[in-house]
Amino acid sequence: MRLQKYMALCGVASRRKAEEMIAAGQVAVNGVTVTEMGAQVEDGDEVRVDGKIIRPEAEKRYVIYHKPAGEVTTVSDPEGRACVLDHFRDYPVRIYPVGRLDYDSEGLLLLTNDGALTERLLHPSHQVDKTYLARVTGQVGMEEVRQLRQGVLLDDHKTSPAKVRVIKLETFATQVLVTIHEGRNRQVRRMFEAVGHQVLQLRRVQFGPLDLGDLRRGQWRELTAEEVRKLQAYL
Repeated sequence: MRLQKYMALCGVASRRKAEEMIAAGQVAVNGVTVTEMGAQVEDGDEVRVDGKIIRPEAEKRYVIYHKPAGEVTTVSDPEGRACVLDHFRDYPVRIYPVGRLDYDSEGLLLLTNDGALTERLLHPSHQVDKTYLARVTGQVGMEEVRQLRQGVLLDDHKTSPAKVRVIKLETFATQVLVTIHEGRNRQVRRMFEAVGHQVLQLRRVQFGPLDLGDLRRGQWRELTAEEVRKLQAYL
């Protein structure tokens, strides 16, 4: 199989992230550094990432984490900022985030060593719903809601229609529940900017069939067997 797919099955990273690691010269097969995307892995091959041998994990683990604002969703950060994976250094197996939440956002983040499931969840064809509770500046009216539902122009491409519901009107702000299935960079924030509002706070409360529930900031728990079944059946 292709090297990047093998890395994903080992739980190292998503296939796209694995391609970045290969291009950066972090991966070796049978002692030879590989930087080309066409490399194949066969039974018996030794694959190392940053000098460490990787193998497919026999036991799959799934964790839901309430990421607070002020953490990056990466393994490490050159700027020295707090990383999500700092909390899982002593976890029994290596797990990695499924997708990202930006530095200023909080909420539900799934982490797993199930590379195949990660790849399916992140593939655009599966259109996994992600629901956010946004607190934005000003009063969001029905015209703005209509625009968001129909799609707004970002980078010369219109966003897919979103599910939008105003939750609460405050004196100087509005709380809005937004569901999208795309994964453009800072998409929800930019969508609101496109209709004249700035996001003050953004929390992801649902990812596919998973719900953040009452999990507090900085806390995590493993998924129940039923939640794992729902997640796999969702695709």
